[in-house]
Amino acid sequence: MAALVAGTPWMRIRVIPEFASPFIFRRHFRRNFSVRASIDSDAPVRVRFAPSPTGNLHVGGARTALFNYLFARSKGGKFVLRIEDTDLERSTRESEEAVLRDLAWLGLDWDEGPGVGGDYGPYRQSERNSMYKQYAEKLLESGHVYRCFCSNEELEKMKEIAELKKLPPVYSGKWATAADGEVEEELAKGTPYTYRFRVPKEGSLKINDLIRGEVSWKLDTVGDFVIMRSNGQPVYNFCVTVDDATMAISHVIRAEEHLPNTLRQALIYKALGFPMPSFAHVSLILAPDRSKLSKRHGATSVGQYRDMGYLPQATVNYLALLGWGDGTENEFFTIDQLVEKFSIGRVNKSGAVFDSTKLRWMNGQHLRAIPFEELSQLIGEHWKSTGLLTESEGPFVDDAVQLLKDGIDLVTDSGTALSNLLSYPVHATLTSPEGRPIVEDKLSEVSAHLLAAYDSGELFGALEEGPAGWQKWVKGFGKTLKRKGKSLFMPLRVLLTGKLHGPDMGSSVMAI
Repeated sequence: MAALVAGTPWMRIRVIPEFASPFIFRRHFRRNFSVRASIDSDAPVRVRFAPSPTGNLHVGGARTALFNYLFARSKGGKFVLRIEDTDLERSTRESEEAVLRDLAWLGLDWDEGPGVGGDYGPYRQSERNSMYKQYAEKLLESGHVYRCFCSNEELEKMKEIAELKKLPPVYSGKWATAADGEVEEELAKGTPYTYRFRVPKEGSLKINDLIRGEVSWKLDTVGDFVIMRSNGQPVYNFCVTVDDATMAISHVIRAEEHLPNTLRQALIYKALGFPMPSFAHVSLILAPDRSKLSKRHGATSVGQYRDMGYLPQATVNYLALLGWGDGTENEFFTIDQLVEKFSIGRVNKSGAVFDSTKLRWMNGQHLRAIPFEELSQLIGEHWKSTGLLTESEGPFVDDAVQLLKDGIDLVTDSGTALSNLLSYPVHATLTSPEGRPIVEDKLSEVSAHLLAAYDSGELFGALEEGPAGWQKWVKGFGKTLKRKGKSLFMPLRVLLTGKLHGPDMGSSVMAI
């Protein structure tokens, strides 16, 4: 909720203009957008994720989307996807498609938005310009907005003067009190102008943030801000406010870096007579050095983690724990369990550190929780797609997956694991410092007896009988050589697999 403190010039405004919107039914508008300080607590929950399609989906954005999704699903509400593409120079349809693909991969299906539609569209800001201009003109008529003809040079000069006086770099208000004649003169000359919002110079504004508690700003520290540029394009804060209001958004859950924007947006809400949504500003995701997570710290986009072999369910699980917990020691959650447990009241307001090692561990937990048939198919397809195998399924794939699954955390790890299993680096092993004692312990004797068992078919016969046959053969082989323990198993492993260490020796031999 947000409220203006009594005593400000806003309290003297007696009539709030009624605005019609071409994008929503008037009947719905009257029911949900009467002039109140905030949206009714019993109103339907509607949240939104509003990415800018200027690049890949960052893990911070993905967590914001996840928290909105979980809140909506836990409350039986709607999760809206809106594309904020007013930055025409940087926004691309390719980036938008990548964001949609990443959200779909994470399993965060949206109820309204691109590709789905809905009653509150269009869902791209670039397609809503007529609405923004309509509301800007209404604010101009009501006196909440005025035309500013200041050039860039004049604005820069104002900033320099403010810095010299050690004052906040706010607009001086030069055109806020201009006479009609002055304005008409500039219009006649064709002087470019912006629309500036008239900010009260007294009092303060406060909101009750669902995560941070009460947050307030003094209005005299904020200059009159631009809502429409001289080229006719609306500014971010204006677009967002109009969009959230006309889409009936009940809760705005976003990153804390948007907290300063809330002041300007709240003022616009008040001027338009729209009810205020509830705000919840989530802490930033930090790097291990507690700086803001960025590309210099490694992978930061959802697409990068997908390509590295991470599972969507593990990624969602880990992102949910960055700043949230259910109050127990449990860290393993499915998406359905997260929906059941999630509460905005348990979101921490301090920054959460992104630990890639922890994410990798969690991915391993989810990987091994997949039903075996699905896991074998997943890894088998990876082996085939990377050229390690010509077939993605079959007894060998099943045996190899069963043998290797406990030692891998990522699907992509399975390639290295399979290559190691199929390799036979016996020369490198025996000439290594760790392998020399095995050679010196009469390895030739073990080798001769093993070769005899191979030539006679005794070894293959034992392997065909499965684990029981293998165990019986090893026991008899040890008795023949009068060896047991490491003196038996280490040379046997080296001779059969070429390696000193690895998965269960019997299973490895039977698999290959």
